[in-house]
Amino acid sequence: MFKLRNVPDDEAEEVRELLINHHIDYYETSAGNWGVSMPALWVKDDNQFRKAKELLDVYQEARSIRIREEYVRLKREGKNKTVLDSMKKNPVLFVAYILIVLTLLYLPFKLIMELARL
Repeated sequence: MFKLRNVPDDEAEEVRELLINHHIDYYETSAGNWGVSMPALWVKDDNQFRKAKELLDVYQEARSIRIREEYVRLKREGKNKTVLDSMKKNPVLFVAYILIVLTLLYLPFKLIMELARL
């Protein structure tokens, strides 16, 4: 019913609370030891699925609006995080990422140039 992969912890917790508050029985699966399984919340009773889906749709719409408004507020106050902020916070890591990207762009180019000489 609700996939948990790449979902922020606060959102996952809010969805769990939503299901509990509306007396919807669910169970949770993890990604497993190697992270290849589907982490998700599943409704136990098929008869509750429609109700759970409707609640989840309403919740996600409200969360989307709330997060957008928070972003606008932070941007207006000058507190939103930018790429420049990330670079200032950890410049060594930023430079390392740039070097990795440049290397990954250079290697295929070099291979093509080597093959073109043959």
